[in-house]
Amino acid sequence: MKLQTFSQGEPRINERGFIMTATRQQLRDIIDVVDSNELGVLYQVLIRFIPGSVPMPDELEAIRLGRDEIRRGETVGHDEIDWS
Repeated sequence: MKLQTFSQGEPRINERGFIMTATRQQLRDIIDVVDSNELGVLYQVLIRFIPGSVPMPDELEAIRLGRDEIRRGETVGHDEIDWS
């Protein structure tokens, strides 16, 4: 089985505000080639990506706005803040 490579273009952002660089089918293809003895480990990693609660619309909007600011370079780095 030949696995598709990840896109090198601009990242896509889904309806929940998450950056998507791989398709669900690409992830399924990867899972299909993982040794069955390692599926438990893979499950433990993947389950951590499932949120305990669904974000509210205002939270999704805040995430989108923050990512837009990052994309435009409108953020301040940690090293630029006087933490004392």
